[in-house]
Amino acid sequence: MSYYERHIFFCLNKRDGEAACADHDAQGGFDHCKARVKAEKLAGPGKVRVNKAGCLDRCAGGPVAVVYPEAVWYTFVDKADIDEIVESHLKNGRVVERLLLPPDVGR
Repeated sequence: MSYYERHIFFCLNKRDGEAACADHDAQGGFDHCKARVKAEKLAGPGKVRVNKAGCLDRCAGGPVAVVYPEAVWYTFVDKADIDEIVESHLKNGRVVERLLLPPDVGR
């Protein structure tokens, strides 16, 4: 068994002269997710860990987050999207299909 059941990594990367996740309030998404996971009592060993990440090399779909161990890639627009990811995927193990990042989206 893994120390955490799931990790969610948020790209917070900033690029000079190029679009990046930081330009789309990725930090706000990270902060909101962390607060929601804590409020739902999903944080901690055997549960969920919310992590910051540098570039995940999928800038064109930004902002992006990825949930492991499932390797499910999400894009999001606002706090409601983050709430849905927390409730559906992190809490109940159901992928949020409408927020999936298309597999061909890269940098």
